[in-house]
Amino acid sequence: MSLLDTEKLLAEKSLLMVGGKGGVGKTTAASALALRASELGRRVLLVSTDPAHSLADAFDARIGDRETPLAENLAGLEIDPDAEVDAYLERVRRQMARHISPVQRDTLERQLKLSRESPGAQEAALLERISALVDDPGDRDLLIFDTAPTGHTLRLLSLPEIMSVWMEGLLQQNRRSEKLGEVLAHLTPGRDLDSPTAGGDERSRALAEPLLERQGRFRRTRRCLQDNRRSGFIFVLTAERLPILETARAVENLREAKIPVAGLLVNRVLPDGVGEGGFLRARKERELRLLQDIEQRFADLDRRHLPLQPDDIHGLDALRRFSRLLHSP
Repeated sequence: MSLLDTEKLLAEKSLLMVGGKGGVGKTTAASALALRASELGRRVLLVSTDPAHSLADAFDARIGDRETPLAENLAGLEIDPDAEVDAYLERVRRQMARHISPVQRDTLERQLKLSRESPGAQEAALLERISALVDDPGDRDLLIFDTAPTGHTLRLLSLPEIMSVWMEGLLQQNRRSEKLGEVLAHLTPGRDLDSPTAGGDERSRALAEPLLERQGRFRRTRRCLQDNRRSGFIFVLTAERLPILETARAVENLREAKIPVAGLLVNRVLPDGVGEGGFLRARKERELRLLQDIEQRFADLDRRHLPLQPDDIHGLDALRRFSRLLHSP
């Protein structure tokens, strides 16, 4: 097994994403990584994109949807997906309201209401916020994302490409509308100024500008996620059948998307010496078989085993103790 060098990752990367099946300890791992990076002198923002936030529980502190200092060089943020959807739709409402006729406003409101409840609305809004953070991290050296369970995260990571294609379609439609407006301007010189095509050039440019800006930001986010020098995805799993299978599928999907996988953290490994009793001996023997499975399935990935802890990990002191396991020899 090649040992995952977390110190190197924390020192060299500007973006790390930590994910895995729900319940394997990814929030604890992400929190410990962020705390360790801050101790190395890096200015870190730890961001939770999981709707079931547990960063606050890990640090035993109130965080919420704002950057909150957690330790020296470290701040935390729990993104609220519902609030992001509302904020995103309000931005769309303000942009569109300036360029449509009063007759069209009821239609706009109906469309926005439908969008609020549509599948993928939360992922799209989350992508907006994540892209903004990646595009402009401020004075942060390192962003660490504590992601939602694997399936949700994979959908989210596929969105920059999907949204970029969607934006291109909207821009093409906008260009066609602009040309139609030019034709109508020649054919109907006395047209009603309140008609949908009135002021076509100005309206088209005003609608195209935010689309172009958003498209560019999504593409930059995609390039960052695919840049092995800047980014990496760390999977957390346990030596259990379902987390192993889910991680294997996720690694394959990320590789198809050309998103680099930095390595694996195998969490809650039973310590050596456990196994004198019948039950514990059976559990340890089963775990050894599953660890061998992990060794074979992920032979080309660096890995690190993290031992099962005797108590829950929450609060700065407990996270600091746990973080030592991430960089011990």
